[in-house]
Amino acid sequence: MEELTIGLIRDVFVGEDASKRLNQRLQTVKNMGCKLAVLPEIACNAWSPATKDMLKDDAESIGGPRTSMQASAAKEVGIGLIGAAILHGETARYNTCLFWDDSGELIGTYQKHHVPEEVGFWETSHYDHGVEGYKIFPFHGFNIGIQICSDMNRPQGSHILAAQGADVIVGPRSTERATYEKWRPVWIANALTTGCYVASVNRPFEEQGVLIGGNSIAIEPNGTVIAEADDAITVFTVRRSTIEKARVDYPGYLPCRAGLYADAWSNLKE
Repeated sequence: MEELTIGLIRDVFVGEDASKRLNQRLQTVKNMGCKLAVLPEIACNAWSPATKDMLKDDAESIGGPRTSMQASAAKEVGIGLIGAAILHGETARYNTCLFWDDSGELIGTYQKHHVPEEVGFWETSHYDHGVEGYKIFPFHGFNIGIQICSDMNRPQGSHILAAQGADVIVGPRSTERATYEKWRPVWIANALTTGCYVASVNRPFEEQGVLIGGNSIAIEPNGTVIAEADDAITVFTVRRSTIEKARVDYPGYLPCRAGLYADAWSNLKE
């Protein structure tokens, strides 16, 4: 496949009408030509990290109410979906993205690695740092990588995903509107230095006094911003030809010296 159209859904899905609204949003982006929809960070939970009070019912196993709602919506609408939940591990909880195909089958999961702990974002009080490695997920002829929010502020992760063969890196997030201009150059740099499309979608509004908000954004591998809006839905198209051109132009053709980097990192202490 030479093109893939993706819809960024800037909304959260909690409350009695959550399932209905999620299906409606997915149907809308499918009608706009999208094969894949991306939700914000833990979009089917309220923003409980606004306080340090961990709620037991915020987390579930796959097959719980939030994950089942997402799988059913992907299947009923017939669209790929990158959703999210706080999942139980054996001894921990993880902020997790879940990638569902258009039949509602789980392709795979990704856990948030870089977990903040500050006012409005008391996240280590709610879930642990991820323990799974970086992964790519083949979908409709393109390799999709995922990073969650703060993960995108550590470019090493995006570079690893690119080295693994990612074509697109998506970043669901929950950030304050006032910080948007701080994040924006990071996403552009990540696209330019990886040769990947980079996109991010935020939770839409203030929650429990935390001034969450800010645009959805999509960036080509050459660093060009191709979509940027605070609309509920932002759509962009990934093109194979754009990826290939970026990787023969500067800086895309520069080699990834993985062995050199690995040696340097192994000599550092955490």
